Amino acid sequence: MTGPRAYAIGYLRDVEVGRDIAEYIERIDATLTPYGGRFLVHGGQVTACEGSWGGDVVILEFPDMARAREWYDSPDYQAILPLRTRNSTSMVALVEGVSDGYRAAEAIAHLFPQGDAPTG
Repeated sequence: MTGPRAYAIGYLRDVEVGRDIAEYIERIDATLTPYGGRFLVHGGQVTACEGSWGGDVVILEFPDMARAREWYDSPDYQAILPLRTRNSTSMVALVEGVSDGYRAAEAIAHLFPQGDAPTG
């Protein structure tokens, strides 16, 4: 079993497509490379199953949370960040994934640390 990967998840709405956004897109790949980051999702078609989705989803994968944070805080990424933030309404979060082989039932021990989980 390997340690958990980390993800940068962005939800972008009201994107003003123009020179700034084009420059951001042209430059972002180079900011990812030193931190082992890669795109998993980049504005693909969203099919809403619950709730209302009126924007684009971006998901980046990193080897771990430390490298995700280093990427986001890096001078190279911070230099292009205003190109996106000035031209969109967006939410971005870094989130730690789960280890390989993880099963949802493992969360019960964290939710009910005293072992008093409700039974079905």
